[in-house]
Amino acid sequence: MLRVILCGWLGVMAATTQAAEPPLYTVEEGYKVDQETMKGFRTWRQAACDRCHGANQEGLVGPSLVNSLKTLTKDEFIKTVRDGRLEKGMQSFGNSPVVMDNINQLYAYLKGRSDGAITRAKVEQLP
Repeated sequence: MLRVILCGWLGVMAATTQAAEPPLYTVEEGYKVDQETMKGFRTWRQAACDRCHGANQEGLVGPSLVNSLKTLTKDEFIKTVRDGRLEKGMQSFGNSPVVMDNINQLYAYLKGRSDGAITRAKVEQLP
């Protein structure tokens, strides 16, 4: 059984001087994810992000998030989701409790997709 756990590189470096940050996500078999990452998937679905970014996060009228999250920092991601990119047609989700209460989980889910650890868009929760 393959289990992928990703920690932010800062967390790994900080481990020498203090406790490491918890993993960003945990994945088994490419589609079974931890409870928090599952919340991110559910947030993705509830916010209907697939209308613009595609069911597999590979882009439609909006860009591919699989590609974008390879270079976008977490802070840039949060700012984009919170404030939107109105000039490019992306609405703001800053007033959406569903999204903003689960922004870290949404980032973890999408980062897992971008990193290739989550190999399909629809995931299941680990037991």
